[in-house]
Amino acid sequence: MYIHPAFNIETAQAVELLRERGFGLLVVPTADAPFGVHVPFLVDERENGTLYVEFHVARVNPIHSHIGDGCKALLACQGPDAYISPDWYNVPDQVPTWTYAAVHLKGTARVLAQSENRTHVDRLSAQFEARLAPKPAWTSDKMTAKKLEAMSRAIVAIGFDVETIEAQVKVNQHKGETERLGAIEGLRGRGDAGSLAIAELMRRTLDGGSQSR
Repeated sequence: MYIHPAFNIETAQAVELLRERGFGLLVVPTADAPFGVHVPFLVDERENGTLYVEFHVARVNPIHSHIGDGCKALLACQGPDAYISPDWYNVPDQVPTWTYAAVHLKGTARVLAQSENRTHVDRLSAQFEARLAPKPAWTSDKMTAKKLEAMSRAIVAIGFDVETIEAQVKVNQHKGETERLGAIEGLRGRGDAGSLAIAELMRRTLDGGSQSR
C-alpha cells in the first residue's frame, strides 16, 4: 500500500483500528489468480511486539486448501471512508478526493488444528458480544453438543503471523485549517455513518489528537 508521509499512523493506532473494525479482506495467491475472502478476526499482541491474527472460513470455502501449513497472505482492513467535494473547502482550485482509513497486514497464514475450532469461536464471539452489553453474552455453551460438533466440523480456523504493518488515515492532513473545517462541515451535513466518522477523524487531526477513532 502506498502511504503518503502525512497520512501514516503508528502501529498502536493501527492496532486500535484493527480491533475496532474486526473485519477485513484476506487475499492469498493461487496458481491462477489471487483468491480473497471477507472475514471477522481477532488480533493479539505478543510479548515480542509482533501481531497474531485469527479468523475462520467455512470448510466448503476452498481458500483454506491454498493456505495449508503455510502461505504468504495479505489481510486488508478498511475503516470509514467518504467522498470530499472541492466545493466544501472554501478555497479555489481544489479537486475532489476520497478520504479513508486502512490497515494492510502481510505475513504467513496457516490452517489450525480442528481441535482449536471451539476455542477460536468462543474468543471471536466474546469479542463482538461484549459490544452488545448489557445484553447477556451468547456463548457456545448455549448450543447442544450435537449442533456444536457440527459447527466445529463445518469451519476451518486459520492463524496469521503478521510480518509487516502498513497503515494510514487519509483525512486531508496536508491541507490548511480553512479547507479542513469546510470539509468537516460538508461531511456532517451529509449525515451518513461514513461521513460522520471521517468528519470526527478530521476533527481529531485538526486538533492534533489521535488519528484513529
